[in-house]
Amino acid sequence: MPHLGHVTFLVHSYDEAIAYFTQALSFRLVEDSPQGKGTRWVVVAPPGGGAGLLLAQATTPAQVAAVGRQAGDRVFLFLHTDDFRRDRAHMLRQGVQFAEAPRDEPYGMVAVFTDLYGNRWDLLQPK
Repeated sequence: MPHLGHVTFLVHSYDEAIAYFTQALSFRLVEDSPQGKGTRWVVVAPPGGGAGLLLAQATTPAQVAAVGRQAGDRVFLFLHTDDFRRDRAHMLRQGVQFAEAPRDEPYGMVAVFTDLYGNRWDLLQPK
């Protein structure tokens, strides 16, 4: 069966992005392999599984301009959790900025947060 393996995620720096995702969001570092000429194949993934983020260090002016704006001003990614309060509390302790207070929606508990570059995410505990 086909499945989504990775999503390219533009970053300014491999190392700052690895630190952010592994510390603030508790992702695991799946792979960090040199590819030559200063590039690396870096994949991080949430501990519960799903598609990994392929961290791609921006190198062209167009890529640099897209860092933090990969979906315009829309929510870009949806991070599902089985314990919204636990994960939100951890993220707040790590300095993650939430754009709103948690809200209970028909589909679950949700709040929008921004990552280190300004991309908008939903932290969501589905019902």
